[in-house]
Amino acid sequence: MTYQAKIIAGGKIVIPADRRRQIGFAEGNMLVVERVGETILVKSRSQVLREIQVGLKQAIKRPFTVDEFVAGCRAEAERE
Repeated sequence: MTYQAKIIAGGKIVIPADRRRQIGFAEGNMLVVERVGETILVKSRSQVLREIQVGLKQAIKRPFTVDEFVAGCRAEAERE
């Protein structure tokens, strides 16, 4: 989907109200602007946090307990 925005005085970007509502942007929201090559991505801070959470869930194969963590640390210390 393609949207148009306008750059006005002071470098402000105006996104039409109907488009802001469609993508869930509201006045006062913090946005993250990311450059990927020649492309600019604009995401809400909450969207970025959700993406990080999904990535972390995928990175952690299974939950572990404190006891397992301590046992791993002790095993590593013994190897050294």
